[in-house]
Amino acid sequence: MLNHKLIKKTEAYLKEKFDHATDFEQDDLPYRIEHTYRVANIGREIALKEGFDETEMVIACLLHDISYCEATGENRFWPDWKEHGRRAAQIARPFLQELGLPEDRINDICYGIAIHVDDEADFEGERTPFAISIGDADNIDRFDAYRLHEILSRSAFLDMSYEEKLNFVEKRLARFHELREIPATTKTADAMWKARVDFFIVFFEKLKDQLKQSKSIME
Repeated sequence: MLNHKLIKKTEAYLKEKFDHATDFEQDDLPYRIEHTYRVANIGREIALKEGFDETEMVIACLLHDISYCEATGENRFWPDWKEHGRRAAQIARPFLQELGLPEDRINDICYGIAIHVDDEADFEGERTPFAISIGDADNIDRFDAYRLHEILSRSAFLDMSYEEKLNFVEKRLARFHELREIPATTKTADAMWKARVDFFIVFFEKLKDQLKQSKSIME
């Protein structure tokens, strides 16, 4: 069961940090908060089915991108995108200590946060299933309906020529099939991952078929 008192404290801390993020691009702030909550909900589902402490997992996921509160200037990342996991762990640790969590659990949470970007931390830790699942939850959220819209919008898909659209779709499909074969850490996360990627594959296959029907009568 969730410890709602600890979760509420974590939510308040998260929102306070982002409220004071003066250099953060305001257009990105709602997305960052929404993404964080989605990852926390995914993490909770993994925790429930895999027997992890769901409160600790939700807290870890809520804090996994806390370093974006320091997003600066042109990059909008702190100060290098690859560093934001390690920096998030640095910010999270003293807060987790204030929550009164055991030191070994704090280290597991922080290690998972630190490695969720590029699989590297700046302190000693163990790649426990719990720790790695934080990154799994983050990756799973990359394949949802919102991200599908984002991919097409940010690529200016509607402004492409027919050939550019077809090439774009085919390249994405090839990449999705590659990603589908990358296993997640737990059975739960792996099933969620494959289901999400399959959703993208089905959509882009349908889009490809529709594009091909847009130029000529099919044989």
